[in-house]
Amino acid sequence: MSKPKLHFAHANSYPAGVYRQFFALLSEDFDIQSLDMHAHNPHYPVTDGWPHLVDEYINELTTRYTEPVILVGHSLGGMLSMMVAHKRPDLVRCVVMLDAPVVGGWRAFAWRMIKLLGRAYAVPPAKFSIRRRNVWPDVKAAYDHFAAKDLFAAWAPGVLGDYMDSGLKPHPDGVQLRFTRENETAVYATLPHHLPKLLSKGSPVPIGFIGGDNSWETSQSGHQHTQALVGRHFRILPGGHLFPMETPAAAAQATKEMIADLLGGQPGKKVLKKEALA
Repeated sequence: MSKPKLHFAHANSYPAGVYRQFFALLSEDFDIQSLDMHAHNPHYPVTDGWPHLVDEYINELTTRYTEPVILVGHSLGGMLSMMVAHKRPDLVRCVVMLDAPVVGGWRAFAWRMIKLLGRAYAVPPAKFSIRRRNVWPDVKAAYDHFAAKDLFAAWAPGVLGDYMDSGLKPHPDGVQLRFTRENETAVYATLPHHLPKLLSKGSPVPIGFIGGDNSWETSQSGHQHTQALVGRHFRILPGGHLFPMETPAAAAQATKEMIADLLGGQPGKKVLKKEALA
């Protein structure tokens, strides 16, 4: 008997290969495919609100599959999965967002104003990613650079090695990141501000959220609008924004349980509460 098909979308700046351990555990129950790197195809440029990235994702689904599939996405990938499901629900069985919160209310308005004022590249995280180091003399130097940072030191053994294997490419001066800091920064600076309007009638497919209890990213956006969208399909795990890299086994188990809950329950919350959009 064939396994259910699951399509995964990665977080900004982390190619799909970084999730090797997470995939290995999920593959016990699912047939997993993914696009290696989002936001790098010149035919689908990064623009405000990511419409072309959504189209790229839809093209992947229509090219790879002949039936609706499960979408799981981390951060950028979770938001794109949610937007794809809204635009083409016929392609999707359910969506699991991993630490990809819905930005709404005054935060969405403030973010729209920041973009209109041309300040999107002057605030975090774009402010920092555009200056991030991206070239090292060799793989060991790159590994040591990341290993010394608290963010990466929290990753499970072997995951940083997977990042080196999948995230670096040759450079005249040694090695550099495949996911360019220019594209990474562009993604941050064009983060959608229109999600509440887009989701004013709820999700057309079952949708769930799994987040980290120590995530700076979700602490900035809050959980109010995400909870209004997903209802009871909301779960928090120990860890930060990159919890799939920190605890791949716990992340995979929670994802399996969420998918089972989404596909075994009702179609999902169809209408957002009016007050949740304020």
